[in-house]
Amino acid sequence: MLPSALTALALLSACAEVQQASAPVDAPAPSAAPSASTAPQPAVQAAPPPPPAAASAEALDTTTPEQRAAATAAPEPAGEQALGTTVASLGSPADPGLWIETPLVSSVSQGRVEAANGKSVKLELRPSGGAAGSGSEISLPAMRLLEVPLTDLPELTVYRG
Repeated sequence: MLPSALTALALLSACAEVQQASAPVDAPAPSAAPSASTAPQPAVQAAPPPPPAAASAEALDTTTPEQRAAATAAPEPAGEQALGTTVASLGSPADPGLWIETPLVSSVSQGRVEAANGKSVKLELRPSGGAAGSGSEISLPAMRLLEVPLTDLPELTVYRG
C-alpha cells in the first residue's frame, strides 16, 4: 500500500475518533443491534474490532472469509426494496463489519448496496441521522468487497431486504 494511503487511513481513523468523542451523550450508538422482532439476524457472527496497531486496510478488515462470501453471494431481488442512491465515503476504519450509515433508512435493518461497477454487498443498513440528499459512510470491508478505491466517493444504490 502506498504511504499516502496509509496516511489517509490514519487521518480517517483519527477523524472518526474525534467524531465519536464529540457525539452527544444521548445519541444512539451506531452499532446498536436491531431488535429480534424488527430485523432479520445476520447469518454470520459480527467481525471483531481491529487490533490497536492495525495500519493497513488488510489489518483493519477483520471480516472472515465466510462473512465476505456471504456478503457477496448473488442477491435475491425478490422481497428487496430499492431505497435510492447515495454517495458514500469511507467510514471509520476502526468500526468493524459490513455496514453503511445512510439517511435512506430510519432504523437498523439488513440490506444491500450496489456500485456502478456491478459489484454488490449485503450489509447492515444504519440510519445516519442526516438529511435526505446528504451522503453516507460505508465500512472499509464493504468498500473492499465493492472493489472501489478507499479514497473514492462511489455512488451506491441501496436496497432493503
